[in-house]
Amino acid sequence: MKLILASNGNTIFNLLPKIVDQPINQLKIGWVTTAAKGVEDLTYLKTHRQIMRKTGWNFAEIDIENKSPKQLKKIFADKDIIHIEGGNTFYLLKAVRKTGFDKIIKELIDRGVTYAGTSAGSYIMCPTIEMSTWKPKPKPRFGLKDLTALNYVPFLLSVHYDPKNKELLKKAIRNTEYPVRILTDGQALLIQDDKVTFIG
Repeated sequence: MKLILASNGNTIFNLLPKIVDQPINQLKIGWVTTAAKGVEDLTYLKTHRQIMRKTGWNFAEIDIENKSPKQLKKIFADKDIIHIEGGNTFYLLKAVRKTGFDKIIKELIDRGVTYAGTSAGSYIMCPTIEMSTWKPKPKPRFGLKDLTALNYVPFLLSVHYDPKNKELLKKAIRNTEYPVRILTDGQALLIQDDKVTFIG
């Protein structure tokens, strides 16, 4: 199992080429942008798309929503990397569950596909996405009530750390049953089987 869980996209662009076994432009990337459908400002998505095109990444932009497990299996059959983009974590997790993509992610990781998550894409790999509620301004939940996530790592992540939210975060950490790892933009965790390496 090889996971990169990052706070922001630039970290993925810098780190991913260094930890894969082949030149990045020789690998097929499934870039899942579904979480972006839950936010209004898509500037980051446009920027990330431009960076990947400019650097020659071989990627396919994929929206998993409204697709069947059979369709998704076909789409990801030849992919070497899953890159799940940030956006609204509630929207993303709801789509992951509804489409059965949670099971497909497991199949892909089990066969050696590298998983790269940015923000919401990192959060869904934790036991829950409760940390998405640790914000000064509540995010739309799109009807999602069960915050149970995919549980690939035994801790929660809090990304985009801002010192002005320090007290809010300290209170939330006291009230959760899970350990919490905090990342600023530019930082990530590399998980290789049971080994966790902090980067940044």
